[in-house]
Amino acid sequence: MILNFLTKNKDIILYSISLAILLFLLKWFELRLVIINNAFEIYIGLIALLFTALGIWIALKLNKQKVETQIIAKEVFKNNFVLDEIELNKLGLSKRELEVLQLMSVGLTNQEIAEQLFISLNTIKTHTSNLFEKLDVKRRTQAIEKAKRLSLIA
Repeated sequence: MILNFLTKNKDIILYSISLAILLFLLKWFELRLVIINNAFEIYIGLIALLFTALGIWIALKLNKQKVETQIIAKEVFKNNFVLDEIELNKLGLSKRELEVLQLMSVGLTNQEIAEQLFISLNTIKTHTSNLFEKLDVKRRTQAIEKAKRLSLIA
């Protein structure tokens, strides 16, 4: 049956095989022509792809988090705070400056501290600059941190 089919359609089969071979050769020549005519552009494109992949790989490596987070439990005793009188006298802080420092540690602004203590804003600024000078700091946060370390505020 298959033999009968092949003999009847011998011309058609040979013609289709020759067309397929011819199409393959034409496509192969076309590909060679494209590669030869555009070889420089193809090489540049391949190099660009290579460097893009390399850049992505390096960026992923550099952006990997290397910091390990550790949680440290620490007990904080707020109830048994004792003012260090020796350190207070050593620094030469007045009672008003200590009050200003305590209100700064609560997070109040200069205006809020002035309203609470019933004094002017300029006086608060003077007390604050005196505190910074006596504690040898430049910012409020540094002053609060140092005062806590020296047991001047809770």
